[in-house]
Amino acid sequence: MENIHLSPIIAGTMNWGAWDKKYTTSEMAALICVCVENTITSFDHADIYGGYTTEAEFGRGFKSSDIARDQIQLISKCGIQHTQGRPNTLKHYDYSKDYIIWSVENSLKNLQTDYLDVLLLHRPSPLMQATEIAAAVDQLKTQGKIRSFGLSNFTSSQTALICQQTEVHYNQIQFSATHFQPMLDGSLDFMQLHSIKPMAWNPLGTVYREDIEQTRRLKETLTQLEAKYSVTADLLLLAWVLKHPASVIPVAGTAAITRIRQLMKAVELPLTDLDWFAIWTASMGNKVP
Repeated sequence: MENIHLSPIIAGTMNWGAWDKKYTTSEMAALICVCVENTITSFDHADIYGGYTTEAEFGRGFKSSDIARDQIQLISKCGIQHTQGRPNTLKHYDYSKDYIIWSVENSLKNLQTDYLDVLLLHRPSPLMQATEIAAAVDQLKTQGKIRSFGLSNFTSSQTALICQQTEVHYNQIQFSATHFQPMLDGSLDFMQLHSIKPMAWNPLGTVYREDIEQTRRLKETLTQLEAKYSVTADLLLLAWVLKHPASVIPVAGTAAITRIRQLMKAVELPLTDLDWFAIWTASMGNKVP
């Protein structure tokens, strides 16, 4: 089993660069420092973020932050060949050995580091070959360029396919109070059975993005719980994810300093079983079976 220690909440960098905030090098450095000061030491990347530009912007910010490399953990993903930022005529996936190795080396250069703590394959491809993926992973580990390997958005059967050839330690999936299927379709059970640590992207779900019956029910329940626990609704949603016995690590995409300073409160929030079920019931719109 790998020995990487990730922070209980991971900082997601997708919106730090060209796709949203467009932070300068100094602003990147300041945000990295705020995360580390608040014990959020793991940073989630993907080569495609910002049209293949955000990793390099983060790398410049990290270099100017004067934070030691061993004080943080860098996660990145590869495999998506996007038309934005590269001369591809069609979005597709590439999991050839040569491409995986090239992509990791490119991420290392952009992030200004010698190794990734975790490499994830971004999305499954129907054409992926487990033996070729394993060959790339084995070479990268031997060379010290990655410390651990995992997947992102892979089903249990796709994960099992890769596991036949190489160890898989992580799978980053969509999981939240509004997207709770992974705890019903066997995904989180499979990960517990095989000692695979889940990460959850979009852990707040669609509560703040959609105004539908589901989110209105959730907001009503969360408002009641905010008064009980003296915390904001976003922390309750994170605590709901964290309470699952699969030990899910939420990837928090916020870039707001005030919110980052509050995130770790969710880790210690004593959400009761009954209140956890109240949130789930509100999301479903009916009682548990």
